[in-house]
Amino acid sequence: MNQENTEKLWSSFPNLYRDKDAPITESLIPFGFECSDGWFQLIWDLSEALEKEILELSGNERWHYRASQVKEKFATLRFHMTGSTDKMNNLINKAEEKSSQTCETCGKQGTTYRRGWIYTSCADCEATRIKTDVVM
Repeated sequence: MNQENTEKLWSSFPNLYRDKDAPITESLIPFGFECSDGWFQLIWDLSEALEKEILELSGNERWHYRASQVKEKFATLRFHMTGSTDKMNNLINKAEEKSSQTCETCGKQGTTYRRGWIYTSCADCEATRIKTDVVM
């Protein structure tokens, strides 16, 4: 994800991404969002819901719940946290499922393709990829 979108997420959801400046021996979130910008809105919506859940917890409890890694793996979103409630897990599972039908490049409705690399793409981005012979 580009730096501008990364900064928007980090600054808008400071409790969820509080480890953004932590050493990578403690969290992988300092690497940023290891996916393309097409999933920005999906991650934004999930982050907004998770931040709300964190803020509803008591002060001491809040410190146990934060994002530790956000990435693409096998064409779907993987959103890892240091701790989570059942409700947080359900939110994450729904977002990860939705990512399998969302183009990682542009955010439109997508399908999973297996051309060398497994990825989720819309028909337009897939056509461009084939035309330019770029295999992700």
